[in-house]
Amino acid sequence: MSFIGSLVIILLFTTLAGHLTARVGIPAVLGQLLIGIIIGPGVLNIIHPTDLIEQFAEIGVILLMFMAGIESDMQQLKKYFKPALAVALSGVLLPVIVMGTASFCFGYHFQEALFIGVVFSATSVSISVVVLREFKALNSKEGATVLGAAVADDILGVLLLSLMIAIVGSNSGTGGQESPNNILLQLVLQGLFFAGVFLLVRWIAPSIMYLSTKLLIPTSRTISAMIICLSMAYIAEVVGLSGAIGAFFAGIAVGQTPTKKIVNTNIEPISNAIFVPVFFVSIGLSVSFNNFLVSLPFIVIMTILAILTKWLGGEMGSLIAGFDRDSGRVIGTGMIARGEMALITAQIGFNAHLLDKNLYIDIIFVIVIATLLAPLLLRWSLRKLAKI
Repeated sequence: MSFIGSLVIILLFTTLAGHLTARVGIPAVLGQLLIGIIIGPGVLNIIHPTDLIEQFAEIGVILLMFMAGIESDMQQLKKYFKPALAVALSGVLLPVIVMGTASFCFGYHFQEALFIGVVFSATSVSISVVVLREFKALNSKEGATVLGAAVADDILGVLLLSLMIAIVGSNSGTGGQESPNNILLQLVLQGLFFAGVFLLVRWIAPSIMYLSTKLLIPTSRTISAMIICLSMAYIAEVVGLSGAIGAFFAGIAVGQTPTKKIVNTNIEPISNAIFVPVFFVSIGLSVSFNNFLVSLPFIVIMTILAILTKWLGGEMGSLIAGFDRDSGRVIGTGMIARGEMALITAQIGFNAHLLDKNLYIDIIFVIVIATLLAPLLLRWSLRKLAKI
């Protein structure tokens, strides 16, 4: 099937799923994830993952995080930086230790078990952002902490992945290990990236957006914002970070300018109409039911641990930082979703021969199930918080 035909089917089914889930009070994102499983190789086998679908999905993540950045309150993020760091640290260490140990108990080699722990240390805040926006909690203390923790979590995940590849070594490409000099260079580049973020927020983005208002093009401000967004996403990927993180900071930068409202108004309909649904469907397309019964004990136990380690890790970090139990529950459940970050990490491990194919598929299953349950748990915790 051509990409255009696939896109029509994806948009049709996600629209219907969004309508049905809204009627029963379930987040629309959950319906989109399930549609990906149903129309993908796992069930009906209508749509298959392709490079174009993956590229559209990547743009969906970038735009979703860009909008989250635009809508974020910079003062709130600064205010809750310390609790966000505490949440990120506990939310990374607990999955690495617990899930690594559990994998080792299932008979996997030490390096495989350790890498599985690293995979599940990742958090995909993109899905949590959808639910937080739905409850208008994106700029609450809980929402700001989840966003800040996700940024710190991503950086820690990249560091762990780099160290893992360096210690174990990759059999692909050159077949050798990453040299310490390469890791040091990557860390330096990431440091320069964050220095660049400061310059972007303070001077570069305001100057670009001011100049955009002088251009004789009706969409000049939206185009300029997209150039900033995609440029930051690209630079983030070049230095070894997630493009979603670059887009998030780009959104923060644009959100500090007078063009914030018109940019958000113009970009949100495009992203929500095309790119974001493709992103959520693409996660479901990764599911395959081959050898499912054989792997079921591993999948069930690891899914439970994937949920509990992030939930408890995030809640524990928030309690240490001074939040009450109800706010801690929101933060913990907001960190559960793995989504694209864990999928990317698993893909890197598979390509580097750190995971065999069957184990890789099992891990994808755990990621998808945990991601499916994440918005339900976050929605439940936000409702409990609202009743207080």
